[in-house]
Amino acid sequence: MTQNGPPDESPDRTYDRRTILTGAGSVALGGLIGSSGVASATPSREPGPKKDEIIVGIEPDADVAAEARAAVPGDAEVVHANETIRYAVVSFPSEAPDQAREEFIEAITRSPAVEYAEPNVTVQSLLSPDDPYYDYQYVPQQIGCERAWETTRGSSDVVISVIDQGIQYDHPALESVVDDRIGEDFADDDGDPYPTADENHGTHVGGIAAGGTDDGTGHAGISDCSLLSARALDETGQGALSDIVDAIQWSADVGADIVNLSLGVDGSYETMRSACEYAADRGVLLVAAAGNSGTDRVFSPASEDTVVAVSALEEDGSLASFSNTGPEIELAAPGSRLVSSVTGDGYARMSGTSMASPVVVGVAGLALSAYPDLTQSELRRHLRETAVDVGLGETEQGYGRVDAAAAVETDPFGDGETDGGDANEGSPGHCGDETITATVSGSLDGSGWWGESDRYGYALQTADPCSITVSLEGPAAGDFDLYVTTDGRSPSRWNHDESSTGSGTTESVTLSLEGGEDLGLQVHAKSGSGEYTLKLEERGR
Repeated sequence: MTQNGPPDESPDRTYDRRTILTGAGSVALGGLIGSSGVASATPSREPGPKKDEIIVGIEPDADVAAEARAAVPGDAEVVHANETIRYAVVSFPSEAPDQAREEFIEAITRSPAVEYAEPNVTVQSLLSPDDPYYDYQYVPQQIGCERAWETTRGSSDVVISVIDQGIQYDHPALESVVDDRIGEDFADDDGDPYPTADENHGTHVGGIAAGGTDDGTGHAGISDCSLLSARALDETGQGALSDIVDAIQWSADVGADIVNLSLGVDGSYETMRSACEYAADRGVLLVAAAGNSGTDRVFSPASEDTVVAVSALEEDGSLASFSNTGPEIELAAPGSRLVSSVTGDGYARMSGTSMASPVVVGVAGLALSAYPDLTQSELRRHLRETAVDVGLGETEQGYGRVDAAAAVETDPFGDGETDGGDANEGSPGHCGDETITATVSGSLDGSGWWGESDRYGYALQTADPCSITVSLEGPAAGDFDLYVTTDGRSPSRWNHDESSTGSGTTESVTLSLEGGEDLGLQVHAKSGSGEYTLKLEERGR
């Protein structure tokens, strides 16, 4: 399955979409739950799927483990807790019938301290295996890496965390770029994120995002940024939701700039959403594979609005037959027959959205190396704006195929960027006649005791923004709150810059702007239900 020489020694076996309050670039509907630690797997817990466990979300300011134990009835046992993402894992007797599980979830959510309960589902790597031999790498050439490398091959100060099966950190092609901290193990309790001999996925994914370039060894990774190995999948390529969540939190806490998630699960889970929000709020760019079922449905975590969802392309630029699609797709990247490192000091070619995601991550690393002052939201926007339209639909390619040359050569700040000097001194807050209005409508059922939320993002449209007023109108029978952030991060009831939370259905927030902000908006229905309208009025100087 592998080769020990360079891949060229073996034969081949084998648009501008920016709109106001619409589309992946400006609006993403999402859910709720915001959450500060877990460093490794709980001792004695087996790696991989955990079918007889339920995750219980605990309200802020409560002791997670204590409240979970107090709420758990019968023979169930609290086996793991994360005080940062605010959840506990409850082990349920395997012999219990399905009806008993449903009754258990219903009973536990009656506790005032419990916000939700959901199964500890199995998350799996998103790989479509292919023959291992390939006589050349086409991806670096296709996405313009040679031109980008003339400016930067990637800075060791930019840290990429790969949440996967673990990276062979002493692989000849990778040892020069592995971070001195190496990583952490969330699948086992031995503290070493080194993969077993059959666990190739993480090493292959890591080698795509980063690998020694022009060093006379093996293949060329997209960047030479630093790699961290967060081992959260077992030898089958599967892992528990709780292990993935802990790895996301750890990556954010140790200062990763970019996180690759070449894994997914069909469905939406509050615990995953909470972890992604936690990382995004700390400036981490999250990138994930869309899924390999060939359906019009993006898997989680790629479907989260805090995550860049990546579809896979064939070498000719067409959509890979296995790639999932959907409105959440933000970028596309080559994902078919990519050559990279595998365990045992070898090399192989593999296909999947698992392979497309680290291509985007590597390009993001190059862009951040070239422009280290970019914030997470600015880096995300820059990747969108420099992507290449390959002629596919928006649900297939998003903003287009990622392009390393354009991402490195295009100044993300532009000619009109100022350093905050005296351009508007003497008239702070003075607004001119330029006005842009945008609206969006939605519907929420707040009948659950913890409520329900929708989230949106808004990129400013005026040339010199001055202020924005966000107004919410809902039905008389509803009870809605509005939360706003000014840097594009996902707001929540516990993490926001401005809010309007009166007991009614009409809320309004007005913000002064300096320019360059992206707004994050959340509508939360506390009780009642019905349709609402969100209106934004942006004014320029």
